[in-house]
Amino acid sequence: MKLTINDLVNAIDYSEASRIIIDFIRNYVFNVANVDNVVIGVSGGVDSSTTLTLLVKALSNNRVIALIMPDSRVTPREDVEDAVKLCENLGVKYLIIDIDNMVDLVTNKVSSVINQELDYKTIGNVRARVRALTLYTIANKLNAIVVGTGDKSEILLGYFTKYGDGAADIMPIGDLYKTQVRYLAKYLGLPEKIVFKPSSPRLWPGQTAENELGLKYEEIDLILYSILELKLKPSQVPEIINVEKWKVDKVLKLLTTNEHKRKLPVIPKVSKGPTVGIDWRTCISKRIEI
Repeated sequence: MKLTINDLVNAIDYSEASRIIIDFIRNYVFNVANVDNVVIGVSGGVDSSTTLTLLVKALSNNRVIALIMPDSRVTPREDVEDAVKLCENLGVKYLIIDIDNMVDLVTNKVSSVINQELDYKTIGNVRARVRALTLYTIANKLNAIVVGTGDKSEILLGYFTKYGDGAADIMPIGDLYKTQVRYLAKYLGLPEKIVFKPSSPRLWPGQTAENELGLKYEEIDLILYSILELKLKPSQVPEIINVEKWKVDKVLKLLTTNEHKRKLPVIPKVSKGPTVGIDWRTCISKRIEI
């Protein structure tokens, strides 16, 4: 048996995936959260653009507020222009909020308190968390929920900032690998410029996801798909998908070491009753008869 990226791509019916996600958004917004609006950060990349498009299809454009949050030192002007153009094409209200000063306020204050300069990765994580803070502040004011834009590849690898771009109330495309998101974007009619734009959190100058991870997403996705969904043994994967063993090892290491990012904070069990995250994992309405 040999596997190629086409096996992963063709594992999804994109019309059906679109329908499922749209129904999920409608049900959560109107029946679960019971809110008026949704707020989403839009970067001009494929994940946020695809999610924004699905939100509009699910809710109509007048219930969607898009925040474009550049930091002029790391955000290419082209990304802002792509985000604005998409919002205008979809008829979505958008706000451009420059976060330069907010990032500086946090980093300068912390740096002065600990008497140390902050490294570029720490500052990058501050950027992600400032964006999350901004999203939630506006969501609180407008009776909205925050919609995340993470995909399955990023979530599994832990390739996101905890309480930054990982902070959201729902993640509509969270069960689609990055490669599949690109094909869904193409199905939805997004511009090819966005569909095939190299992924980047834009947390520091010149950052791209694939360069930082050291692997292409096609490789990452096929490794994850082979092990998690086809249940292949990691030792089988290099030959079956024609990839070097060290790449499989690296993906597995990221998958395991970043498990903490996918969980609630760890709580020690003290009480005799149910403990959140240990033996209390279901919705309260399913556990208690009213």
